[in-house]
Amino acid sequence: MEHLDGLNKPQKEAVLTTNGPLLIVAGAGAGKTRTLTHRIIHLVKEGVEPHKILAITFTNKAAKEMSARIKNLLGKERGMEDSYGAKELPFMSTFHALGVYMLRNHGGEVGVGKHFSILDKNDSLALIKDSIKTLNIDPKQFEPGRIQSVISKQKGDFITLDEYAASVGNDFFPEIVSKIWTQYEKLLEKNKSLDFDDLLLKTVILLKKSDAVRTYYQNRWQYIHIDEYQDTNAVQYELSRMLAERHGNICVVGDADQNIYSWRGADIKNMLNFEKDYSGAKVVLLEENY
Repeated sequence: MEHLDGLNKPQKEAVLTTNGPLLIVAGAGAGKTRTLTHRIIHLVKEGVEPHKILAITFTNKAAKEMSARIKNLLGKERGMEDSYGAKELPFMSTFHALGVYMLRNHGGEVGVGKHFSILDKNDSLALIKDSIKTLNIDPKQFEPGRIQSVISKQKGDFITLDEYAASVGNDFFPEIVSKIWTQYEKLLEKNKSLDFDDLLLKTVILLKKSDAVRTYYQNRWQYIHIDEYQDTNAVQYELSRMLAERHGNICVVGDADQNIYSWRGADIKNMLNFEKDYSGAKVVLLEENY
């Protein structure tokens, strides 16, 4: 087993634990990416079809690097470094790219057309400014950037507009936010656009709404890997949980000391509660620093 060469004991344990929930706790420099990569290689060596493996990272750069490493290692195992085509490789992407992929294919189930455009932060802010202007609301009192942050936080916490509107009561600020958000959603729909947060929120709504779509993706990706799990927010947690629900083979890597996306609504409890959320979970600590 060449792919196990050079791994220390805890890394090997993580690589060889292929079934059931697995939490790998690793600090910076402990070889977590190497461990994750070699675990995926091991699954393929054990006979798992590559397209049934999903690996989610937080940046496009990390996804591309992992993809290149895996392609290289699989090729070396086979003796031909470039012999694996994209269709024979595991599906590696960011959470948001995964959402785009699923919505392009099945978004019609939740009213999302195949050819939606994706708004970046500036485009989204422009629509919020338009919404505030249309409603004759004072932008100095209700600053567009702040409104954008509130809406983004709600979507990341897996709260829809309807749920938010139902919860505002007589509070003045949330009531105005609700009006702006409603107008903002009308503009998104008119422009056939989704903002960055919709890519995940609408994907989770899709999986909750359609048993057929949920079952399709659960069976398609039977082995799920998530890097930087400490940086997941509520909607990313729910997406991961739903995809892993049928087969239970979910491997997450996290560093309790490195919650870099807390400003974006990331919840370190997702990592700390992993054993409670996934019964029978195994925990492996990677403590050696390289």
